[in-house]
Amino acid sequence: MKAVIQRVKRTVLSVDGNLISEIPCGLAVYLGIKTGDNLSMCEAMAKKIAAMRIFEDENGKMNLSVKDVGGEILLISQFTLYGDCSHGNRPSFIEAERPEKANALYENTADCLRNCGLTVKMGVFGADMKIEQYNDGPVTIVYEI
Repeated sequence: MKAVIQRVKRTVLSVDGNLISEIPCGLAVYLGIKTGDNLSMCEAMAKKIAAMRIFEDENGKMNLSVKDVGGEILLISQFTLYGDCSHGNRPSFIEAERPEKANALYENTADCLRNCGLTVKMGVFGADMKIEQYNDGPVTIVYEI
């Protein structure tokens, strides 16, 4: 399981021109599910994201979590995080989990984040999503379990 975690001021996600989700500030989290990932990994990923101190405190030091600042999370499924371009120029997605299982783990990760006391908005699994993002910093963390 891999996440690209970006600190944002605002993120808007739409599908076919229709607004699906929007957060005013917090974290845009792109989540990739790999073959073999499991439910316990969802909980571990959620706990790490919830506790990650990447927001600035009153001294300008990254010392606060998304929960500390009252931020929200936009969780976006992203199978292309497991794209392998080591053999040629067209990525292979053989490491990405099959859609049925990946969607279940994606939804479970969202539930685990909510259980951490966070407001979580979601994308549409498997859809052609359009995402407008106003990055803050920018701060981008890649975390893999």
